[in-house]
Amino acid sequence: MTQLRIPGPTPLPEAVLTALGRQMINHRGVEFADILNGITARLKTLFQTENDLFVLTGSGTGGLEAIIVNMLSPGDKILSVSIGVFGDRFAAIARAFGVEVVTLKFDFGQGADPDAVAQALQANPDVSAVLVTHNETSTGVTNDLAALSGIIKGAGKLLLVDAISSLGAVDLPVDAWGVDVAVSGSQKGWMAPPGLAFVSVSAAAWEAYAAAKIPRFYWDFGKARSYLEKGQTPWTPGVTECYALDASLKMLVAEGLPQIFARHAAIGEQTRQGVKALGLPLFADPKYASNTVTAVAVPPTLDVKKLLKVMREEHDVVLAGGQQTMAGKVFRVGHLGMVSGEDIVTLLAELKLALPKAGFGSA
Repeated sequence: MTQLRIPGPTPLPEAVLTALGRQMINHRGVEFADILNGITARLKTLFQTENDLFVLTGSGTGGLEAIIVNMLSPGDKILSVSIGVFGDRFAAIARAFGVEVVTLKFDFGQGADPDAVAQALQANPDVSAVLVTHNETSTGVTNDLAALSGIIKGAGKLLLVDAISSLGAVDLPVDAWGVDVAVSGSQKGWMAPPGLAFVSVSAAAWEAYAAAKIPRFYWDFGKARSYLEKGQTPWTPGVTECYALDASLKMLVAEGLPQIFARHAAIGEQTRQGVKALGLPLFADPKYASNTVTAVAVPPTLDVKKLLKVMREEHDVVLAGGQQTMAGKVFRVGHLGMVSGEDIVTLLAELKLALPKAGFGSA
């Protein structure tokens, strides 16, 4: 079987694959209401939140757009803290809706410096909200969100977090860290297919929602809240994806948050140490290295396109290349969701065989 080791979509457990084969049901009926209420309750447990939480049918990027249109107005001034491609995307979505974005960018491979964020907020006291990517898959970096949250919330700003590739795999206590809106996506650590986004909404976020003036329709949190009271979604949901998510969340809750976090931490460290043992350099600052994706810096002699081709065609292992400005500079190993230490042992053995075929180690 192909070993899919990209930052998402991630492999699906057998129970999830079985759930995908269920027949359709009435999405306005009591059976679906039971499923929706159940997955909402389990997601709140895994988000570590008592805030409102909604399941939206759409990609993670749709969830990011939902944050912008529900929280902001054209002309609002916000701070974007970006450490990679997806941080830049979050800011681009805000600009598309007429929001004034003050950009604070950090070198790719580094996490955001809390002191620099504090200085940016002092220099721009009129910003109303801050955008932060918790885990940046383009660079293999996880921000110190606890430290950033203390500064951002201490300044009285709304904290809007892209947690698409962290929640469900990396510790992010939404309430304890004061996250006003967090978004995640089903195809990452949640072990479910693409097609669903999850958002948690704090009391302060609801105050911002009431004042927000960007037009919204499909992504309206207010509609999501009113329909959830009836065990429904405003628009036709991804029923099959909800079946799958119901199965995967039961598995995650049974495993338990401490065990989930420890498993990903151990596998992240195993991957990084294994990559270094092969003589390959890591891209991310070790202080901020992600436990869900490892970015490997491409050495001069390595033909990364050939490496990815050899891994895929000869070893049945699918890795990810670099995105946008990172193309040719890194390749990435996803290790989130359904992943074990044995998977990484196999991956590293196959990588060791493939590297010489792509020029690594040649003069």
